[in-house]
Amino acid sequence: MRKVEAIIRASKFQDVKNALYGVGVNFFSFWNVTEADNEHSIKANPSASNDLKYHLSIIVNDDFKEVTIKAILQSAFTGEVGDGRVFVTKIDEVYKIRTKEQGTITLR
Repeated sequence: MRKVEAIIRASKFQDVKNALYGVGVNFFSFWNVTEADNEHSIKANPSASNDLKYHLSIIVNDDFKEVTIKAILQSAFTGEVGDGRVFVTKIDEVYKIRTKEQGTITLR
């Protein structure tokens, strides 16, 4: 299992959500974040350095990792500074609290 996390522009959230649903990712968590980075300092508008973003957290089976990443990369892209980042980490264990199930079956 993998945890795919993405920080994306708030303006691209609906596109990313639709792309994820389109490839079969039917559940993820998200929250608002404010990102501050030096990359924005090269922009003509330095006041844009604290842009509103969404942080998405998605747990997928290994066979869904690539399609999940591709969906995010394609749907979040604008080509401008500040499009965001995708992070992937390995998940060793997962448990479903209600049923006490563990492992990849909990992601279905």
